[in-house]
Amino acid sequence: MNSKDSSVYIIEPKKGWIPIDLKEIFRFRELLYFFAWRDIKLRYKQTILGAGWAIIQPLFTMIIFTLFFGQIAKIPSDGVPYPIFSYSGLILWVYFSNAISFAGTSMVTSSNLISKVYFPRLIVPTSATLFGLVDYVMAFIVMGLLMAYYHFTPGITIIMLPFIIFMTWMLAAGIGYWLSALNVKYRDIGYIIPFFIQLWLFATPVIYPSSMVNGKYGWLLSLNPMSGLIEAHRHAILGYMNINFISLGISMVVIVLIFLSGMFYFKRVERYFADII
Repeated sequence: MNSKDSSVYIIEPKKGWIPIDLKEIFRFRELLYFFAWRDIKLRYKQTILGAGWAIIQPLFTMIIFTLFFGQIAKIPSDGVPYPIFSYSGLILWVYFSNAISFAGTSMVTSSNLISKVYFPRLIVPTSATLFGLVDYVMAFIVMGLLMAYYHFTPGITIIMLPFIIFMTWMLAAGIGYWLSALNVKYRDIGYIIPFFIQLWLFATPVIYPSSMVNGKYGWLLSLNPMSGLIEAHRHAILGYMNINFISLGISMVVIVLIFLSGMFYFKRVERYFADII
């Protein structure tokens, strides 16, 4: 072939500020689907119960919380039976915690691809936050059974559910971008993530209502973006109270800031990934 007829593309790090190329990510959307589907299959490969683990994790956690916090500690639940109160928060929390856990370590676990093949690196942590949605849908089956058992009928607020799930994904993705980028250089992040998630659980109204935290510490709970999402998620499903749109609005602002800053930071440092991963 004549050299004049051939084209050579050289991929090298750009200098200065690196913009987020959404068109490039869209062109690689099939790879995003492939990574998400791969993670789903690997998660349940060679397991006896398979996708049943998506139900077992929040269900047994709810049973333990009901025993210790509902029966022994007598934590209030806004007049709702404690099992359905805690489970309605747990299914969203389990998705969120698993998403940031897998996304935070996704770049290191995919190091063999990153060092050999070019594709938009944002796809890796993004796909790690998507496959958990399948677990959420599976766990929601038990939510429906609990609602039938306790005679709860969803109201018009149920239409808010897709929006709440989308905002939860944005928060998980934003945190995942930060953690995955930092974990490439500082492997301590991989050890910090589980501890970080455990502490965050107790700072979020999953096992207790937000009404318990009032006074001078109430504003701290409002700054936790998962607080507004968990409360809105619970009220959207059970419909026993009006959604606190002020708390949800604060959560939305914080989530957008975390998501955008996470994307920009990830793009800022991704030029070094192949060299140090």
